[in-house]
Amino acid sequence: MNITIIGSGNMGTAFAQQLHAAGHALNIVGRDAAKARALAERFGASAEPARAASSDLVVLATPYDEAVRALRDAALPGGAVVVDITNPLTSDYMGLALGHTSSAAEQIAAAFAGLRVVKAFNTVFAQRLAAGAQAGNGQVVPVFVAADDAQAKARVSELARSMGFDVIDAGPLRNARYLEPLAGLNIYLGYGAGLGTAIAPTWLRQS
Repeated sequence: MNITIIGSGNMGTAFAQQLHAAGHALNIVGRDAAKARALAERFGASAEPARAASSDLVVLATPYDEAVRALRDAALPGGAVVVDITNPLTSDYMGLALGHTSSAAEQIAAAFAGLRVVKAFNTVFAQRLAAGAQAGNGQVVPVFVAADDAQAKARVSELARSMGFDVIDAGPLRNARYLEPLAGLNIYLGYGAGLGTAIAPTWLRQS
């Protein structure tokens, strides 16, 4: 796929690493253009904001409070598929600024009615993503995928599998109201409880 990553921080870097290894063509853009260009050069990618509009898929790898501005700057066409990995965290990272009756994903979708927003990867630490999908002992890190558009969900699921991740269909986009608190718990366990960033939530499934 031709993929644009918006953001060159820890998550953007981890995505670039894994997507490059999976053979995808990358375009990396962000608020810090020099940093985005440096990351793009590292992985043989382009760093052209105008190319976002023609990408097969856009990964929104920014903090939640920068998401709407970043998507406006990207000027994506109607129907573009956007992977929302954000979590609406409080300033101390130990809580959510919104939830239960809405979600970051729903707020982003409401701001851009023409985009097909897919919630995914928000429960995976950047360090875990960079380390890859194999977690040891035969375990594979899962990616929960929630969306209202079946085709967009299938495309993001294909992307996750191409990087070796397991995919768990989490239903419609409104179920991001559950996935974002799950990410909040994961952050608490990783940092607050000292379990580290190699962890990821999963779901046991009967064989």
